Amino acid sequence: MTATDRLRMPSMDGASAWLNSEPLSTAQLRGHVVLVDFWTLTCINWLRTAPHVRAWSQAYRNDGLVVIGVHTPEFSFEHDVGLVRRAIQDRALDYAVAVDNDYAVWRAFANHYWPALYLVDADGVVRHHYFGEGGYDESEREIQRLLDVRRPLTSVQGLGIEVEADWQHLRTPETYLGYGRAERFASAAAYDEPRTYALPGEVPPHHWALAGAWTIGQERVVLGRAGGSIAFRFHARDAHLVLSGEAGEPIPFRVLLDGEAPGRSHGVDVDERGDGVLREGRLYQLVRAHREVRERTLEITFHRDGAEAYAFTFG
Repeated sequence: MTATDRLRMPSMDGASAWLNSEPLSTAQLRGHVVLVDFWTLTCINWLRTAPHVRAWSQAYRNDGLVVIGVHTPEFSFEHDVGLVRRAIQDRALDYAVAVDNDYAVWRAFANHYWPALYLVDADGVVRHHYFGEGGYDESEREIQRLLDVRRPLTSVQGLGIEVEADWQHLRTPETYLGYGRAERFASAAAYDEPRTYALPGEVPPHHWALAGAWTIGQERVVLGRAGGSIAFRFHARDAHLVLSGEAGEPIPFRVLLDGEAPGRSHGVDVDERGDGVLREGRLYQLVRAHREVRERTLEITFHRDGAEAYAFTFG
């Protein structure tokens, strides 16, 4: 028996709001098997687990499973409950979501990860946990064991941004742009002050660079004048960028791959010409390689000022 097996389900009372449900207390949940899923709307790792949690909620609801998503924001703009509502709609989440803007539920669970899954038995004891992507069959078998049901495991096929990563060809790691966690910036940086940057002659593998008028802040880079670009030399099937906007107005952008339109290698948020629009804060899929996965240079150029970029992720 692990330490997790002896942990009783902590209180959910610290949630700042509830969506899709009235507030749920541990007393109300007693007698149910409960799956608690910590997520944040820009996390690609959670997005790729979402179809599994969604399928389990639907498959085992009548057997007594209660699914609770806990949205604990990573970036400051993710505190916007309107954006959480939009993510719930976009991902077709039909279960209760606790908005954990103050990290109270996160701390109560002593959690450190997105995504993080906890399974609680009918007596309120945590019997299983899993951090990150994967372990789906193991987790579903534990759901069945706690519910005392036996049936074939659910068949899940992610679509669009929810498709499982191409792990075999994924070589570039998640990369934050704000100086609080920034890595692999290819130029000399100035922090918390506007500066005009120029792309180097060649961006090294797994590095990024800026062109134009940018301010590098603790958690983001902010564009001060239209026409600024971010370039990244990456090796992966998919390339994503967490974006938001200062003014709240749509910001058109264009993506190039090795200096050309992406064509059939465009992501879900970009057309074949490479055109897209930043409309709200979220994760944008810029590239999905159509055939061969190899090292490429992505360049995204914003046609209005105010664009905020937070982190690149890959798949």
